[in-house]
Amino acid sequence: MEILKYTAFSSDPAGGNPAGVVLDATGASDAEMLAAAADVGYSETAFLFPRGDQALDVRYFSPLAEVPFCGHATIASGVAYADRHGPGQLAFETKAGRVDVTTSVRPDGSLTATLVSVTPRLADLAGVQRSALLAALGWDEGDLDPALPPRVAYAGAWHPIVAAASRERLADLRYDFDALGLLMAAHDWTTIDLVWRESPTVVHARNPFPPGGIVEDPATGAAAAAFGGYLRELRLVDLPATVTIHQGDDMGRPSLLTVDIPGEPGAGIAVTGTALRL
Repeated sequence: MEILKYTAFSSDPAGGNPAGVVLDATGASDAEMLAAAADVGYSETAFLFPRGDQALDVRYFSPLAEVPFCGHATIASGVAYADRHGPGQLAFETKAGRVDVTTSVRPDGSLTATLVSVTPRLADLAGVQRSALLAALGWDEGDLDPALPPRVAYAGAWHPIVAAASRERLADLRYDFDALGLLMAAHDWTTIDLVWRESPTVVHARNPFPPGGIVEDPATGAAAAAFGGYLRELRLVDLPATVTIHQGDDMGRPSLLTVDIPGEPGAGIAVTGTALRL
């Protein structure tokens, strides 16, 4: 397989979230894809299976396991496809459902990709689950922003959303890796979306990712889409809205994610970013 390497949500090779991309994985077995993802060593690698008419089946593997959907690898794949075949409309059939991807060229010549998520969903995060998550993070109730209540949000993968009351709380990321990993495996959570809201439309995020074998993800498109659905469902932003998410700053890999939230209930959330071949 030809494995391309891109960083998503940044135009700087030192920023963003690296992903592997295989533009044609026809004939590859599950074992071969998992081995390739482990060899690449990034949090995810996307494997594309072209079906014609700009439609592709897409599967995503971390170095440890397959995941149903990955936002940053989708952005990387869209830009990689546009690099090879030109910009346009793509239909990604993922295990989470259909994700439409649009690629375009900016005035400076760089390529961007926009994904539109599957229908978002929201679930409660309370009681024992909430207590166990806060304990694994080393947080307590006083660390939380009461204006953004904890929930578990979905837009292709499940992500608990926990809002910090201060930027300092978000910056101080010291958690129990093993305990959090076991808790996430038990509840099928992909990353934990820790956020701090600078303003109604500017957010800073960090995403612990023990299921991927890494402490933190520098840019998480799936969590950004889930967060957009969360904001709409709880009426925490005026609709329609465009929200900018800064992620990766605290780990030295700045990433920029643009989230467009339509006002229609159930409509997919759009997440846009650039990507750069490494």
